Amino acid sequence: TNCLTTVWRLFKNLSEDQQRYEKRLIFEHPGFVQLCQQLLRDSRWMTRGDLVFSLHAVVNLGVPQNTLLVQTLLRVCQEKLNRLDNRCVSVLASTLAGLNKDKNVSALQAGLRLLVEQRIPNIRDIFILQNLMRCMGKDTPVFLKKKLEMAVLKEVDHLTFPNAQRVFLALVAMNYCSIPILNACSEKILENIHDAPFRQLILILEACHSLQYRNVKLFSAVANYVTSTVCLWDKRQIILFLSAFEMLGFQPSELMDIFAEKVTEDPEFLNLKYLLITLRVYSRLNYVPRGQKHLFFETLHSCLNKYLPHISNMELLKAVYSLCILGYLPHLALDQLLQKNNLDELLQSGDLYKEQKERMLQCVKACVELDSPSFAKPAFVLAEDFSSLVSLNLRKAREALLELLGDENMFRQNVQLPHKYHIDFEIRVDSERKKVLPVTATDNHADSSVERLAFLFVPLSAFCVGTTHPQGKLAMKKRHLNKLGYHVIVVMNKKFQEMTNEDAVEFLKGKIYSRNAFPSSEVNVQNNN
Repeated sequence: TNCLTTVWRLFKNLSEDQQRYEKRLIFEHPGFVQLCQQLLRDSRWMTRGDLVFSLHAVVNLGVPQNTLLVQTLLRVCQEKLNRLDNRCVSVLASTLAGLNKDKNVSALQAGLRLLVEQRIPNIRDIFILQNLMRCMGKDTPVFLKKKLEMAVLKEVDHLTFPNAQRVFLALVAMNYCSIPILNACSEKILENIHDAPFRQLILILEACHSLQYRNVKLFSAVANYVTSTVCLWDKRQIILFLSAFEMLGFQPSELMDIFAEKVTEDPEFLNLKYLLITLRVYSRLNYVPRGQKHLFFETLHSCLNKYLPHISNMELLKAVYSLCILGYLPHLALDQLLQKNNLDELLQSGDLYKEQKERMLQCVKACVELDSPSFAKPAFVLAEDFSSLVSLNLRKAREALLELLGDENMFRQNVQLPHKYHIDFEIRVDSERKKVLPVTATDNHADSSVERLAFLFVPLSAFCVGTTHPQGKLAMKKRHLNKLGYHVIVVMNKKFQEMTNEDAVEFLKGKIYSRNAFPSSEVNVQNNN
């Protein structure tokens, strides 16, 4: 056992190329064959620790699972399962996590699960607990996940910085979002953030995304740390940080300003992969760098033009789509994208992503028309009621409007507009915003004395985390509805649903009759062409 574990400890610290070479030498060495034969003979008389650590070393060295040696060790572990201490149980769980399902593995995993369930209340070592969480995996029954959660919470005061990072990843492996554990781990990470290496910070942010855990304090601390030490990171590392923040919907504005400056100073480092990530980040988070808006867009546009001769159609669509969301029209790229043969290739029948591509193209075409400098606000916009039915999450708003306005003819619901834009409620008021006008009275003619209000009830996910700053698609929709002659009023539906009926009526009243319904502080990316 000592020989095997020593070999494994040396082996795991090698690079992949070295491991391949050394593995061949180990397997061809006559001493290794003799060692395996002796292990096979002595397996039933080994101590529990030697047995488990031998299996762990053999598996990780790459001895095939279907060999007599591995299968024998698995069977002996089954026989001695109840005699294993907590440390051995943890190592065994880690070993089984790396094996494929077969008869012996499945039987051992089932027995291990029962044993863990019995022992959880007595396990005080948080390292063992997080390892069990990681190894038990996503298939762990919910009741067992909750038991593991309670055991970790009992020991949370003894949490160390390395363990806090591991527990984050263990929860991901178990696909279990425990807010109390994550909050405790976040606090420990915040205390030691200056000691966290690049890879660990990225893994923590990715874990937050996987678990749908939103902790603005943690995200801000990571962003501030990276910003304050930006001279220590290369541009590629900053891109990976920005990509991780984009997945979370979090906007690190200061870091994005610094990175934009680096891009405009030295755009040559932007290969196609990094260019697409940069476009995606800034468009989704709806961010235009302060003081360098035009230069930043022109730099990205120039980089994109450089790749046009050999860019794939899907990559071209992604790039154009991102720039269009920001209100910038890249004409050369648009001309290439909208060629018939390229569109036909993008929209091939049977493509799993065909609907997604169609939505992206629909957005691009809307931007080409509405964001063009030659576009003029129409005197009249053809609109139709999509359905008289109101979804459950809008019923409260409809009832509040009925109570406030007294008649359902005073507003329209589920309104469909050109370019497949949808409005939850449309209300028309006089130019002084003192009187609401019946919809039918203003339907069939244009009138400059009439203002159209478009109410959009949107989820929290439409905004950057922890703010009321709209993400890219919502900002684009607001921009385009303004171009079509609407005053857009965005309502956070979750907060609206939490209001009492009386407060909901007063809230809508203030939005309809007050000029302050459209705060100038709301960010809206303008056309740059």
